[in-house]
Amino acid sequence: MKIIIPMAGMGKRMRPHTLTVPKPLLRIAGKPIVQRLVETLAGNSHEPIDEIAFIIGNFGEEVERSLQDIAAHIGAKASIYYQNEALGTAHAVHCASQSLEGPVIVAFADTLFHADIKINKEQEAIIWASKVEDPSQFGVLLTNGNKITGFVEKPKTPVSDLAIIGIYYFRNGKKLKAELNHLIDNNLMKNNEFQLTDALQAMLDKGIVFEHQEVEEWLDCGNKDATVYTNRRILDRAVKEKLVSETAKIVNSIIVPPCYIGPGVELNNTIIGPHVSVGENTRIENSIITGSIIQNNTIIVNANIDNSMVGNYVEYKETYKELNIGDFTIIN
Repeated sequence: MKIIIPMAGMGKRMRPHTLTVPKPLLRIAGKPIVQRLVETLAGNSHEPIDEIAFIIGNFGEEVERSLQDIAAHIGAKASIYYQNEALGTAHAVHCASQSLEGPVIVAFADTLFHADIKINKEQEAIIWASKVEDPSQFGVLLTNGNKITGFVEKPKTPVSDLAIIGIYYFRNGKKLKAELNHLIDNNLMKNNEFQLTDALQAMLDKGIVFEHQEVEEWLDCGNKDATVYTNRRILDRAVKEKLVSETAKIVNSIIVPPCYIGPGVELNNTIIGPHVSVGENTRIENSIITGSIIQNNTIIVNANIDNSMVGNYVEYKETYKELNIGDFTIIN
């Protein structure tokens, strides 16, 4: 089994955090978003994952090494492909066309979910979906029972409340590749982009049987508030993870679980939690922090913070605020 992960987007809605770190590598409860996605897919796969194809922008060698480590962690080979222009979802997957062989899962990197994935070898294609209140912002599925009968991209009038979450399974990746090639070779674009749903519709028209499965929970990392909420839900479910590092120094402080406290963290005269993630080598003094994500190598003093994201190498010495601070920032 192979996993194809497009992750070349700029992550503009997550700025300032994505000015220095690609969105899929932002950490939630101590792990990059894309690592949590890979671990979820590998843990639910009916057969071993032998390759992960990452489609990235010009992110640099350090990011590529991180992705190779994520693949190696589950015993898979990492393949790196590049998408140099933002030409749509179909174009992104097409960039990894060399890896579209045999059974594949396509998973967009900002999608986290909780579900009991079921795949059997007789199924040709599966798309995972979640019911939403406003389907006009999503690609949606038209269905008859478990079978998919069509796709509608961001419907202006309600036709279905089953939103495509960005996770797909194909028993034969070559059939997907053929339709992607057809779109690209014939310049079949909509709104100046190649749409993956157009390739899926072409496969459906040729007799490929698509089935859908609903996820139990779909978690978004599209903006600060959504990412903080996702951090909360990940912590709630992380019962099997070691959340407080043995190397953390906790002095006259209280941790209200669930919280992630990374290696080398120092807490002095502080109350942390619930639902806080604190990255490695961060120092927090005389503060109260709830419902927030604090990244690595940051210093926070005399603060009262809630529903916030604070980046790497930040120095913050203020009173109460709801924060959204990127890397390498000093506020005194």
